[in-house]
Amino acid sequence: MEHSIPNAPKSQKQMTKAERREQQEAQRAAKAAGKAATSQPGASSSTPTPTHRKNASVTGKAAQPSAGTPKKLGKGTDGKQVKGETKEGAHPHPPMDETPRGLRIFSHFGTPKPPAVTKGDIHPAIIRLGLQFAEFKITGANARCIAMLTAFKTVIQAYVTPQNNTLSRHLMTQLSPQITHLVSARPMSVSMGNAIRQLKLDISGSDIDLPEQDAKDALCDTIDNYIRDRIILADQVIQETAGKKIKDGDVILTYARSSVVEKVLLHAWEDGKQFSVIVVDSRPMLEGKALLRSLTAASIPCTYLLLPSLPSVLPHTTSLFVGAHSLHANGAVFSRAGTAMVAMMAKSRNIPVVVCCETYKFAEGIRWDGVSKNELAPTPFPLTSTSNSPSHHNSAIKMNPNLSILSPLYDLTPPSCITAVVTEVGIIPPSSISSIPGALGRATIGA
Repeated sequence: MEHSIPNAPKSQKQMTKAERREQQEAQRAAKAAGKAATSQPGASSSTPTPTHRKNASVTGKAAQPSAGTPKKLGKGTDGKQVKGETKEGAHPHPPMDETPRGLRIFSHFGTPKPPAVTKGDIHPAIIRLGLQFAEFKITGANARCIAMLTAFKTVIQAYVTPQNNTLSRHLMTQLSPQITHLVSARPMSVSMGNAIRQLKLDISGSDIDLPEQDAKDALCDTIDNYIRDRIILADQVIQETAGKKIKDGDVILTYARSSVVEKVLLHAWEDGKQFSVIVVDSRPMLEGKALLRSLTAASIPCTYLLLPSLPSVLPHTTSLFVGAHSLHANGAVFSRAGTAMVAMMAKSRNIPVVVCCETYKFAEGIRWDGVSKNELAPTPFPLTSTSNSPSHHNSAIKMNPNLSILSPLYDLTPPSCITAVVTEVGIIPPSSISSIPGALGRATIGA
């Protein structure tokens, strides 16, 4: 004979609909309470024993930590560290970075620095070039690209193909650490990236049936042709095209120093045109001093001033000529810091803004600002060929421990402030920059 157990829990079939709903709500409440209890630091799910209560009361009488004071290390009955408590003298949070916030924001900017350790088999010519890049002995997109390609010629001639390998497949493994070493000294420019991309294509297309020395000589000839066609001859064509825009009596404004703009001005003066030049300059590089020496040596009338004095000479200016570090597909110009300010102020006074740039400096990507990617100048700025003495201003800043200097080397000039871009394929408006690869007969700009 079966007897029902009193107060036994009912099964789901015996419960009514309301009783089942009430049971589910009670289970949800118990689950939420359990989560809340486990989320509290130092909380334990077990009920404290009288011994624990006594110890807690004794330690509570000894010291009551405040809300802002981190808890000290405690151990449970099993001798393990209690969760949520920290060791004495330790911080509950990682120590804050003492770098000024302004410098942390721009910490992604590239900073020139001499390579500390050479990793891999680095050629002495590359080590020497890396030091020259880091110390700003070689500046300018054209000069850096020519120096890099010339050093690569030395590396290629010293290269020996290992057994069971071909030059077209193994040479890039020798050039890759050389490129990495140069990038570690100073961030790579767009012109250098395009030249390296073209060199890789030429190496991969080398004839494997050629003798090794003949293949290396052919690659060196290809490098020489690239320098001649894309840089030297391109500059000569730009000289002729841009020089036609200079008339007698013009007052030409230029900023900092661009090698191609310098050649345009010298070539126009040799053609017998009478004009004057206003050189605007700024720290920390003060490149305009070198341009000023070059122009005055050719007897060109010049005026030299710093960037804050620019508004005083704009009423007398007829046109603005500037160079470019790179020119992007949306027509924006990435150039020496300060170019955007000069171009905007000139455009506001309806002064034509002419950019002289070779096509090998074009980049397919678009850029909207000069903050996403840039480069910082070292402080104090090292001695270069353009400055014979260190800047007292920079030395004073370095002496002050409470002041940090931030000197980006480049800025971005929007296409709305540019009148025309002079290239070796002609004068192009900024809105048509994306058509450059088609004008060159190439699928991509860097090819």
